[in-house]
Amino acid sequence: MDRAERLSTYVLRLADNSLILAQRLGEWVGHAPALEEEMALANFALDHMGQARMLFSLAADIEDKDRTEDDLAFLRDSIDFHNVLLVEQPNGHFGQTIARQFLFDSFYQYQLEALSASEEPRLAEIAVKARKENHYHLRHTRQWLVRLGDGTSESHRRMQTAVDDLWRFTGELFSRDAVDEWAAAAGVGPDPATLVSRWDAYVDDALAEATLTRPNSGWMASGGKEGRHTEHHGFILADMQFLQRAYPDAQW
Repeated sequence: MDRAERLSTYVLRLADNSLILAQRLGEWVGHAPALEEEMALANFALDHMGQARMLFSLAADIEDKDRTEDDLAFLRDSIDFHNVLLVEQPNGHFGQTIARQFLFDSFYQYQLEALSASEEPRLAEIAVKARKENHYHLRHTRQWLVRLGDGTSESHRRMQTAVDDLWRFTGELFSRDAVDEWAAAAGVGPDPATLVSRWDAYVDDALAEATLTRPNSGWMASGGKEGRHTEHHGFILADMQFLQRAYPDAQW
C-alpha cells in the first residue's frame, strides 16, 4: 500500500463505524421507551451520520477513484466494510443499546481526542467537531448505565447481562494491524493500544458507580476491521442500501 491507500483505509474504518452506528441508533425512532430518549437517540444517529459523511468525503478525496460518499455508503458489500463488530450488534432492549453505546462512546472519546491532534489537517478538523458531540453522547449513556445498573433488581440484572454479552467485542477496539501501526508512526492517528489504560480506568469507575461487575476479559471477537462481520451486518446493509441498488443513479 502507498500512503494514499493506507490513509483512505484508515479513514474508511472511522467512517464505517459512524455509519453503521447511525443506522443502529436510527432504528429506535418510534420505538424508544420515552419521547425524550427517542429524540436523544435520533440526534445521536444524526451526529454519527454527519461524521460518516465528512469522513467518506475525505476518504473519497484521498483515494481519488471518482467515488463519492454515496458510493462508499451504498455500493460496497459487507466484506468491504471495516467497522468494528461492536457497533453492528443489535439494539436489543434499551439497556442493551445503552451498554453498547457506553462501551463504544468511552473508547471513541479517547480516540477522537488523539485524532484532534492528527497531522492530517482535515481529519483533525472532523475529530474536533466529533469529539464535542461524543462528549454529550458519553455523558448521556453513562448516566443511563448508572441509573439502570443501580436501579431495581430487574434493571440491574438486565444491565449486567448486557455488559457481559457485549464485552467480548471490546477487545477489537484496541487491536492493531499494519494500517494502525502506519497511522501511529505517521502521526495520523493513535496506536489503539495506547488508549487501553485510560479506557479501563474510566469504564471501571462507571461500572463501580453502576454497581455492575466488570466481566472477565477472555476470548475476544474480532474481524470487523478486516471485513469479516457478524450475520447482523448484512441485514443492516440490506435495509440501508436497498433503494440505491434497486434504482441506481436515480435522481430525486
